[in-house]
Amino acid sequence: MKKLIVLAISTSLMLGLAACGQKEAAPAASSNAAGAAGAAAQEVKLVASNFKFDQAEYKVKKGSDVKVTLENKEGIHGVEIKGLNVKLQGQTMSGTFKADKAGTYDIICNVPCGTGHITMKSKLIVE
Repeated sequence: MKKLIVLAISTSLMLGLAACGQKEAAPAASSNAAGAAGAAAQEVKLVASNFKFDQAEYKVKKGSDVKVTLENKEGIHGVEIKGLNVKLQGQTMSGTFKADKAGTYDIICNVPCGTGHITMKSKLIVE
């Protein structure tokens, strides 16, 4: 009975830790928060690899519509932007929101991806 429990726990741990080691095919692209002045939507591309995002912070202009896209370059990750009701994971890898309130918002990985998951953070700054 003990061997069965140990086997089940070991298998669960291996599957959880392996999530960051898997690779999801996606085209390579750079992150940006560029947008034209006025009503044009800004695009923010978050590129995730094992336990980090490609930038420490991303900036957008207050009042703009923002399209956020997540690319998993290494591992399987999701994103939550605290305070902006943005959650990307699974089949939903992009979303839009109105940046109507200036401030700094935490970006976190919302898919348990292994031992460095807790440190996988970035910032979105609405100027």
